[in-house]
Amino acid sequence: MLRVGIDTGGTFTDFVFWDGKCVETRKVRSTPDDPSRAILEGLRGLTPDEVVHGSTVATNAVLERKGARTAFVTTAGFEDLLEIGRQNRSRLYDFWVPPRARLVPREWTFGIDERTLYDGSIAKPVDPAPAQALADQLQALGIESVAVCLLHAYANGTNERALAAYLKGFSVSLSHRVLPEYREFERASTTLVNAYVSPLMARYLHRLSHQLAGTSLRVFQSNGGSISADAAAEHAIHTVLSGPAAGVLGAVAVARAAGFDRVITFDMGGTSTDVSLYDGRFTYTTESMLGDFPIRVPVLDIHSVGAGGGSIAWIDSGGALRVGPQSAGARPGPVCYGEGDQITVTDANLVLGRIEADRFLSGRMKLDVDRARRAMQAFAQRVGYTEQQLAESIVRVANSNMERAIRAVSVERGYDPREFALLSFGGAGSQHACELATRLAISAVIVPRHAGVLSAVGMLLADCVRDYSQSVWRGDPEAAFAALEQRAAEDFAAQGLQPVCERLIDMRYHGQSYEITLPYAEREAFHQAHRRRYGYDHPGQPVEMVTARVRATARLEKIELNAPSEEQSFSSLYIPPGWSAREDAMGNTILTRNHP
Repeated sequence: MLRVGIDTGGTFTDFVFWDGKCVETRKVRSTPDDPSRAILEGLRGLTPDEVVHGSTVATNAVLERKGARTAFVTTAGFEDLLEIGRQNRSRLYDFWVPPRARLVPREWTFGIDERTLYDGSIAKPVDPAPAQALADQLQALGIESVAVCLLHAYANGTNERALAAYLKGFSVSLSHRVLPEYREFERASTTLVNAYVSPLMARYLHRLSHQLAGTSLRVFQSNGGSISADAAAEHAIHTVLSGPAAGVLGAVAVARAAGFDRVITFDMGGTSTDVSLYDGRFTYTTESMLGDFPIRVPVLDIHSVGAGGGSIAWIDSGGALRVGPQSAGARPGPVCYGEGDQITVTDANLVLGRIEADRFLSGRMKLDVDRARRAMQAFAQRVGYTEQQLAESIVRVANSNMERAIRAVSVERGYDPREFALLSFGGAGSQHACELATRLAISAVIVPRHAGVLSAVGMLLADCVRDYSQSVWRGDPEAAFAALEQRAAEDFAAQGLQPVCERLIDMRYHGQSYEITLPYAEREAFHQAHRRRYGYDHPGQPVEMVTARVRATARLEKIELNAPSEEQSFSSLYIPPGWSAREDAMGNTILTRNHP
């Protein structure tokens, strides 16, 4: 049985092939206009039994505002819900802060006269005449997808289902299915993003499934598991950040196999750097942003910055050297790729001799050193630097950006990075890892054998995982858990799988507006968890259980990390003075800092 993990990145698309005995890896240049072209190129001549695919289709559709023609429908009187949002301001003292971004224009927002109360009782059902009139209006506007978020639908979705009965022919996302949790703004935003990207994801996956006829297609999620292509098409919101999540999964597996239980994962690719902290268990969050829009679905807790090998060096209005977040991407790419004309981090590393031009991508792609140097010299003359000074400065600035990201997941959350190893991967990570570790006083760096394609490895380490939730504020968590587990059993049965369910609960002190998620069996330890997270607790205060969560998991076949492989180097390792290297039994490189 041939299983393939595929990570679609901004610059390269990575492939890992597993036939049950051996591992083979491959990279091809990404095709952002149609990611499936790079996939088919990488699979040329092969017919896999199963493909696990990390897709950027949903993410790019939102960031580039290229989603479906979408309407937003809510309870009459709440049409400005998305624009008002919350009173929180990212720049508190900025009088010229721009208005909240919108995915859909105001004229495609509609109110329907209905009302569900907070306790789930129906005060006013959906009237057939206005519902049909709305459907006709949406049809006349050429709407393709509809996001429905009615007030308190998390407590009772009857009115949303009644309205959906009149929206035949549209792709419809109902908030009580997408996110059955209270907090109207986050539920509305998450539902709208899902509606905006699901038709594109559905078309993309349908086309890819047709092109891969006879192959089982699974899609990786941001929660660290995979789902069927059909489920991903309906709930595309769960596929954002899937590539970085797979990288964390692969990184932790490598670290544990190498004997490290506490690790900071450092994934530097072509367009971004993604970091995460593992302290014996994975950390998840339900509060994340996709561009300008909050999405409230479980994702592995990853901090991303726009610093990658393709990040562009530029001079700001104050005359300071900046690197990123703009990226040269796959096309045209860095100057040394032969098409681009803007200096990038990769060009700086090449000029500094940290990349061997003739061995890039295992020798399959030759880098143009002379072209990179000419561009570096021209840039250096404009800013009064030598070529060497400019290249070193670009690397230092990029390192500073990435150091801040690592501090964000460690120091800023109460962890001492000196107590962790740094696991570096991604095509560009090992060129910077030792310098970053030195700046953070980290004494050990791990570079996996398959560092350049580790996210694709992670996809072949994942199980089938789905997350379910239900607000239980003023309700019965036991009944909610039973209903969620029944839903999970039905969803997994459709794939021929049987899940194991884990119960989690969101808890808070009465009067708080934020929660802590704990295993339901550990709910009595809430006070200790609160103290560990925030530095204090209130043992005498009443505690509320707000949201019941179920994580359903079915085990799938795994790749063997120590399996024989046709070794191909997709990353260049730079070892600065003061560091020593050795290779462990798994083929990973372990670097240690030599103390004076």
